[in-house]
Amino acid sequence: MTLPDLLVDGTERACECGFLRRIVEGTAAPVIILDEYLRYLYVNPAWVHVTGVPAAAFLGKKLGEVLPDIHSPDDILIEVLADGQPREVTLTGTTRIPSRVGRRLWRAVFHRLESHGRVIGVCGICVEASNLRQYLDDLENAHQRLALLDAAATRVGTTLDVEATCAELADFLAPSLADVAAVAIVEEESLGAPAPAPGMLRLRKMKLSAPPELQWHLRGLGGPEPYLDLPRGSTTRRCIDSGRPWLSNMASDELLQKMTLIPDRAKIIRAAGVHSVLMVPLPTAGRCVGVVILMRAGTSTPFTEDDVLTAQGVAARAASSIDSARRYSDEHTMALELQRALLSEPDSPHPSVEVATRYLPSGRSALVGGDWYDSIALPDCRTLLVMGDVMGHGFQAAVAMSQYRSVLRTVAAAGLPVDAMLREADRRAARIGLDRVATCLLVLVDPQAHTCTAASAGHLPPVVIRPDGGTDVLTLPAGPPIGTELGDYEMTTFAFDPGAVLLLYTDGLVEQRNTDIDEAVRALTNLNLSADGSLEHLLDTVLDHLTNSLCEDDIALLAARGRPAGGR
Repeated sequence: MTLPDLLVDGTERACECGFLRRIVEGTAAPVIILDEYLRYLYVNPAWVHVTGVPAAAFLGKKLGEVLPDIHSPDDILIEVLADGQPREVTLTGTTRIPSRVGRRLWRAVFHRLESHGRVIGVCGICVEASNLRQYLDDLENAHQRLALLDAAATRVGTTLDVEATCAELADFLAPSLADVAAVAIVEEESLGAPAPAPGMLRLRKMKLSAPPELQWHLRGLGGPEPYLDLPRGSTTRRCIDSGRPWLSNMASDELLQKMTLIPDRAKIIRAAGVHSVLMVPLPTAGRCVGVVILMRAGTSTPFTEDDVLTAQGVAARAASSIDSARRYSDEHTMALELQRALLSEPDSPHPSVEVATRYLPSGRSALVGGDWYDSIALPDCRTLLVMGDVMGHGFQAAVAMSQYRSVLRTVAAAGLPVDAMLREADRRAARIGLDRVATCLLVLVDPQAHTCTAASAGHLPPVVIRPDGGTDVLTLPAGPPIGTELGDYEMTTFAFDPGAVLLLYTDGLVEQRNTDIDEAVRALTNLNLSADGSLEHLLDTVLDHLTNSLCEDDIALLAARGRPAGGR
């Protein structure tokens, strides 16, 4: 087309000569000319190309009338008309020509046009910067994704508890990445429930996290059972079996019903305003441990491919934490069962002596340890109390503990004094080649004589809690640990008044960093312990005051008290 008649004669003649025409219409930069009312007078072919609108459709109309999805900077153009100062403006929006970057961006400079001292309009020259804007947006999204993954690394998997880890994952993802986040893990054992039907995969529901209003809408989603059995071919099952995410934006009612398997659950999700669902498996090196279900509702935007990648990154890290927590839980349970088996009581104390015990494994690992206790009934109403601690931790220490325990049971049956018992146990342990030494405390309780006789193989001294409320540490000569074959032990006899309580323990109870062990033992005497009441309550009180939820070392405790004459 030709330039409008309103242009100055010189310009028109230059166009007719082809000079200005070739420059304006041959450039790849869009050029537009607006009159003083901001109506189109002219657009060059470049603007026609990028907008997809014929040139004739622009003439006499304003920008917003032809391209309503492009932001029109009318206020800035009015200023250019008013003072004649060129200004840069930004044009953003979408045109009739599809673009892979979505919303496009142009930077334009507008100049005022004058003819014979009269303002006739403005001329704008544009340069598209959509690719640069898209690059910056992609870079910002990448930074945000990395920041989210870094945050997940510090907030998910802070404990070795499976339930807590799943809760951390759900609470992190909602609202960081979704309005609703639900976590379920594959259940390999039925845990008291009926076994699933053949071919079914059982998921245990762990945590659903959502804002209060969505929680209220979704309250019936879980159903009465704590688990969900998935048939082959179901959406969630395919996600778990394939290890690939599943995404449905603006999901239909039919698709929601296929996903949930139960029509009522699909209705609950729809009633909550959920429009987009993303399922992401929880993968580990060998298997998938579960699935995360993310939902967006209301005015939230649908999930993007970046959201899928981010969710997969968070899920992969969380899956490792969940798997570690599950293995720790399994090993911890097996270890406790093994320890209980090793500490089982084939014998029992004499009926004249009441005994209560506790064992707490170290919080540093799921392995068993070498601490042990025992109570052995002997003739003449006497009871031998034993407390020992094998050097080290783990199964090897537990095996050595079992051997020491058996040796002392055999030695005790011979009816030797307690110091001789330790010498014989030391000799036998060295003879059978035990490669770990052990500290040991023997206390022979004689309720009829109201005495106790003790000997120590490098073990911490017992504490006696008197009926009047006083608490004392019994001072004993400390011989070498058994297993060294040094065999030099002494015994000491103390009064054991009726109603008094003896407390035997291993060093895990009192040993603390930067604290002298003697001071820690003396701290036991400041607990205001009572010899009255239940021995079980007494041990709980001691543990509550001297330990926290994560023990640095194994702890074994034994409390003993003489029963009244004729008591059981």
